Amino acid sequence: MSDDGRRLDPATEAFVSHRSLLFTVAYEMLGSAVDAEDVLQETWLRWAGVDLGTVRDRRAYLVRITTRQALDRLRTLGRRKESYVGPWLPEPLLTAPDVAEDVELADSVSMAMMLVLETLAPTERAVFVLREVFGLGYDEIAEAVDKRPAAVRQIAHRARSHVAARRPRGVVSTAETRAALAAFRRAVETGDLQGLLDLLAPDVVALSDGGGIKQAMPRPTVGAGKVARLLAAGVAAWGPVATVEPTHVNGHPALTLRIDGEIDLVVALRIEDGAITGIYSVRNPEKLTHMVRETALSR
Repeated sequence: MSDDGRRLDPATEAFVSHRSLLFTVAYEMLGSAVDAEDVLQETWLRWAGVDLGTVRDRRAYLVRITTRQALDRLRTLGRRKESYVGPWLPEPLLTAPDVAEDVELADSVSMAMMLVLETLAPTERAVFVLREVFGLGYDEIAEAVDKRPAAVRQIAHRARSHVAARRPRGVVSTAETRAALAAFRRAVETGDLQGLLDLLAPDVVALSDGGGIKQAMPRPTVGAGKVARLLAAGVAAWGPVATVEPTHVNGHPALTLRIDGEIDLVVALRIEDGAITGIYSVRNPEKLTHMVRETALSR
């Protein structure tokens, strides 16, 4: 049914009912909400021309179209990243707190995990996402990526090993993340250098994405001392016009910094063994468009 109560045609109804799933597939493959939306538009155009009488499983068929379109877009996006100014970070999504209730989904879209997915080749990324996050069978995935099932099994094994070596160790609860963020916020706002040092892992890595539009760190900053001093200096430069607020980004507690009421910065953390090991700050305004309203994610 449409928002005004009218009955939708079968093709539109199937697309609308699976839209959040298709967006999640595309976003996990691309790390860009804008590109994921474009993929959904392309998926709809192709789906609208399909004879539904030939389709056994509409969900699987839609996922297959979305995957193929995302793979094409992923290769284009890779070329775009080569000329990107400074570190590239995934586009943050404002999400409802209940996304965290699906632990596997929240983990798969976390900023830390999305960065791990960036290290996979396009087909590996597609296979990993479809198998490990959405639980598709090897035959279904083979059709989506145009490979034989035996080859997909090998790709899945290789991708799992690659991700396992790089993903955050252990599951961090929402409560732990929220507590770490609160302590991090207090230390940053008060310029408490020692407080920051107590929170940061010795080999913490800070990444800042300004996209050449906003000032940001041109390269990763590594080490608790360097990162703590950088954070303290940054807050001092923003002054009293800046406000820091808790929010939910990619299924996890995060922080937004506003200047004169406008979102200037989104900060997500990677936490391992009780310490902050990664700080991901997105300032590129072109990547903050999905922080205005919540984005629905589903599996």
